[in-house]
Amino acid sequence: MLSGLGIDSVTEAVYRTILARPDGDVADWATELNLSEREVREALDRLSGLALVRHSAADQVQVRAVNPLLGLEALLARQQAELAAHQQHVEASRAAAADVIAQYAQQYAPGAGSGFRYLAGIDTIREHLEILNSQVEQEFLTFAPGGPQTPENMAASRPLNLRLLNRGIRMRTVYLDSIRRDQATVEHAEWLTAQGAEVRTAPTLPNRLIVIDRKVALIAADSQNTGTGALVIDNPGTITLLCALFESTWQSSQPVGTRPERSPSGLTKQQGEVLRLMAKGCTDEAIAHHLGVSSRTVRRIAATLLVHLDAQSRFQAGAHAAQRGYLKTHSD
Repeated sequence: MLSGLGIDSVTEAVYRTILARPDGDVADWATELNLSEREVREALDRLSGLALVRHSAADQVQVRAVNPLLGLEALLARQQAELAAHQQHVEASRAAAADVIAQYAQQYAPGAGSGFRYLAGIDTIREHLEILNSQVEQEFLTFAPGGPQTPENMAASRPLNLRLLNRGIRMRTVYLDSIRRDQATVEHAEWLTAQGAEVRTAPTLPNRLIVIDRKVALIAADSQNTGTGALVIDNPGTITLLCALFESTWQSSQPVGTRPERSPSGLTKQQGEVLRLMAKGCTDEAIAHHLGVSSRTVRRIAATLLVHLDAQSRFQAGAHAAQRGYLKTHSD
């Protein structure tokens, strides 16, 4: 009955049982539904992700169902918001396309204070980047998400990078931690370092970003499909914010060639990020996109976390992590 809200029949049965028997526990609910305790815990994981169950404030081990007047209405509101956001995205895309068509013939001068301009397509982006590369004087900052880089992208970037470094330009690039498991990308990062660039890695990156001389920036218009278009920005206030974001990320990232640090909990930053995103109810696919890894890798990391936290399910892992203060450590 609740499948329209993304709730399967087993999960719905567990939710209804918790509502009917709020004083029960996993074993009680499993017996009543003729399910295994593992199946009930997996259903609790899904319900937690939908914000339909939570741990009791009085007893962190006790699970309680969220009042359906709140929980189910929130799910309905989320669906409506997603629909509205999709419609807004369509309208924004239409406006951006109209702007490109109207402004295509106009000459664009980087750094002239025009604010924002949309570039459509990977070829246009690369051509514009070549123009900017020829004009950079001091510094070239980059966020390179998406995990391991493609051979085509690495080959195309080498001549441009070498040209900048030979001119004495300071280059700093942040990749995702996931590149450390891809030999070709590691070798490319090591090549950049050997040429004089500075390269670090971070668990997650917000978007593909290039900042030139702290005057002009390029940002991918769609973080999940960076070849569709990019925004060229030379608005001073926005550039200041982007540079602050870069510096903050740079300070917390790890240089290539060094072993990723572990927190006092014994987790790497990547494991901590997976734990944080799991606690937020993100799907494996969403976590994989954030980290630039495959869904299989996310499942492997999650399995390692279950062992580390002595948990039998992701829901239980979240409870144990909260009790030990891990989530606060990785979210602050």
